[in-house]
Amino acid sequence: MKKVFLIITISLFFFKGYTQQISISDSAIISLITCSPGDEVYSIFGHTAIRVNDSTNGIDVVFNYGMFSFETENFYYKFIKGETDYELGMYNTSLFLPEYAARNSMVWEQVLNLTPIEKRRFINSLENNYRPENRIYRYNFAFDNCSTRARDKIMSALFGFVNFQTAADTRTFRQWIGIYTGNDTWLKFGIDLIFGLESDKTTTSNESMFLPEVLMSVFQTARISSINDENRKLVKETNVLVNTNKERNFITPWYAKPITLSFILFFIGVIITLWDKKRNRHLKSFDTGLNILTGLGGILIFYMMFFSSHPLVKYNLNLLWLNPLNLVVAILLWIRPMRVYLFAYQFLNIALLVGALFAFALSAQAFNMAAYPIIVLQLIRSTGWFAYTKKRLFKHKEKMKR
Repeated sequence: MKKVFLIITISLFFFKGYTQQISISDSAIISLITCSPGDEVYSIFGHTAIRVNDSTNGIDVVFNYGMFSFETENFYYKFIKGETDYELGMYNTSLFLPEYAARNSMVWEQVLNLTPIEKRRFINSLENNYRPENRIYRYNFAFDNCSTRARDKIMSALFGFVNFQTAADTRTFRQWIGIYTGNDTWLKFGIDLIFGLESDKTTTSNESMFLPEVLMSVFQTARISSINDENRKLVKETNVLVNTNKERNFITPWYAKPITLSFILFFIGVIITLWDKKRNRHLKSFDTGLNILTGLGGILIFYMMFFSSHPLVKYNLNLLWLNPLNLVVAILLWIRPMRVYLFAYQFLNIALLVGALFAFALSAQAFNMAAYPIIVLQLIRSTGWFAYTKKRLFKHKEKMKR
């Protein structure tokens, strides 16, 4: 991140004068810049920027809607809540490209086929957006990010409308994201937990452009239809600015994958359950750990559902098995007088877990496969505790009658 801060500092120094006006010639080249995914979480989906290159006036700058800082006060809390502010930055292309070369990312340039009037209109829009009072915006991962901002700025500068010749593949938000996170990674597992029903809706062609590489793909064959019946390509030519042979892979040792650890936990739980049955007892310490684990997950999901402004985390059926009340249960398991109340709670909890399995089977929401063994394990432990406690309670009542 030190490099990012350095770029910001240098850009503020060099381009203080540009906040007034950028003068471009008719021969200026305006391009859509697309960067392939990096290894860091914040860069795993790639990046989009806008380049203005005018050799006549000695201008070669990048407008970057992806500027942010981890140094922002309460950054992670704001990110979870959906209140992360990003900023439009502007700096030399010679500073922008080495940053992506260093992280071994491909960088493509699509030269836009704009008229001189459209170029000036576009630059005026960017200049206005770069004003201190306008450059900060509320970032939204799926609906308002570096990719959608660049697309909208380009579209609004045209005298006419764009016909997209190639439609993006038909996928849901969750499926699009899965392409970049891998199918059995901890990042995919975490995203599947916090994303709700909204993320399983099929994206429109326009919505799928929140991903930089998708935007690049549909722009490549798009055409502009003008009011004077002119029909021209949106992209005049495509160049590779940074080349790399890097191939994306998701190498996680099999023993460290979510599905592996989930099944290990499941088999440990089954063995403990069989041991409990043999000795006619119930191991509370194992259930305590399981309830703490699922309870903490439930608190996160509950918070995201009801207090976060992220649009894809609402109405999350993972709350059926990641129950925040499990944290309370983890404590009450050790308080004997509370067994009667826990008995009633476990009846409700079993119903919720069965509901989660039905939702899983009916594909009401796309659950991560690693969640399935944990749901079944919870059901086994809850029904085991229910049966064990019921037997103890009835024995106690019989003794009281005598």
